[in-house]
Amino acid sequence: MNHRPSLRIAAGLSVSLLASIVLGPGTARADEVPHLSETEHFTIDPVVDGVLVVGGAGFAEMLSLILATGEIRPQAPGDPSKLLSIDRGAVTQTIDPNAGTYSTYGLYAAIAYAVVDPILSGVRDGRRATLVDAIMYAETIAITEAFTDATKIAVRRPRPIDYALCMDPNAAGCGNTDLQLSFFSGHASSTAAISATATYLAFIRQPHSPRPWITLGIGLGLTTFVSYERVRSGEHFPTDVIVGSMAGAAIGVLVPHFHRRPHYHDKDLESSPVWIGYQPIQTGGGAVTLGGAF
Repeated sequence: MNHRPSLRIAAGLSVSLLASIVLGPGTARADEVPHLSETEHFTIDPVVDGVLVVGGAGFAEMLSLILATGEIRPQAPGDPSKLLSIDRGAVTQTIDPNAGTYSTYGLYAAIAYAVVDPILSGVRDGRRATLVDAIMYAETIAITEAFTDATKIAVRRPRPIDYALCMDPNAAGCGNTDLQLSFFSGHASSTAAISATATYLAFIRQPHSPRPWITLGIGLGLTTFVSYERVRSGEHFPTDVIVGSMAGAAIGVLVPHFHRRPHYHDKDLESSPVWIGYQPIQTGGGAVTLGGAF
């Protein structure tokens, strides 16, 4: 699992920033009604978000350790003619030996932005914005890592390079479990997830500036670059990076969306965008209702 640096950053952010939120002076008492300024567009819950970040990161790391043992033996690739037409070129191409390094540099660039962007938010909108944005980035990365790793183990698709080197599973160097983790691309999913979260935050925090569109363009370009290089390296099929990008982008949008706090004219009437209610029934029992505003 060669995109693990992002997981370590997510875990580090979660531990330090959640501690700051729980212990810092900005923590609200249970009996207080949240009061948000115009620059506070998102809220976090230290318990819920802490479980998601630490749990997601821990789950992904545990899967990575299991895969590293080699206990899951790879199987020989199948008939290349059964591949989707869009994927067949990945088997017959001339592999670029530098493409894997280029794709990792692209992922590092996305991770670096996830570290710097919350700091810039804090400069513009205050200390709380730094904490909130950092937690959302950490949660995006942790959930994406966990979902990606779980899918890889469930599908166990041979990488394109397997078709060239490992038609015989007993061949030298073909017993590595990692050779069966093609679907879907962790580089693509992580880059797309970070880019999507960055774009969502930009559109909410500075909707009337060029920043959201610049962020969107750079994010799309970086995700495309990383995805292309993963295919050129022989590590993934085109469908691997397409699905990985889609899954990462979906998580990257949903995480900040479910943290968004609607602003009302009367700040004292602010409420959660999701609520659960209970209504008793005359004949006995009751009904549970779920509502929300999105």
